[in-house]
Amino acid sequence: MKNATESDELRPEYDLSKLKGGVQGKYYKKATAGTTLVLLDPDVAEAFPDGRTVNEVLRGVARVAREQAVAIKGGLPNKPMQPARSAAEPRRVPSARKKRSPQRG
Repeated sequence: MKNATESDELRPEYDLSKLKGGVQGKYYKKATAGTTLVLLDPDVAEAFPDGRTVNEVLRGVARVAREQAVAIKGGLPNKPMQPARSAAEPRRVPSARKKRSPQRG
């Protein structure tokens, strides 16, 4: 926001003829990679003094949501995560095989 006394003209010490070849937005993609900008409503923004606080609260909410989802599905697992068995691999279950009677011929 400019004051009423400021103008849009450059100062005399800046020579525009020397400012050739510049590219606008050259580093824009790199600077914004992995960044999500969110506009908070004023009442919400009052509760969070900075971005770090917002991230901490959102991480906590995400953790609680995951825990609730696990609890709804039937409780916490009592085993560490195991790699899933491939559908192509047959399940090896010990079986009680019956002895075959000799074929009569």
